[in-house]
Amino acid sequence: MTPVSDRTAQLRHHAALLDETASRLGMDLQEAAIRGALKFDEISDAVLRCTTCSQPEDCAQRLQAGGAVVATPHYCRNTTLLKRLQGDQ
Repeated sequence: MTPVSDRTAQLRHHAALLDETASRLGMDLQEAAIRGALKFDEISDAVLRCTTCSQPEDCAQRLQAGGAVVATPHYCRNTTLLKRLQGDQ
């Protein structure tokens, strides 16, 4: 893979982790953006924050285990954003 395609793959992977985490917490990020609770730039920023996580493999394993997620893991860089969105529902 080229460096550009590596970065694209990384961004897609982390976008999927963020979206799945939000979904398991009962949130739809696109719906939140449409109703104005979340700016589209905030989604991009959240994905970029996710790429700086030191434990994406653990996050992916938690999500693959299935079931509802009641809280983000202690290492999640998007906890503040996701808690805010939970309160906006």
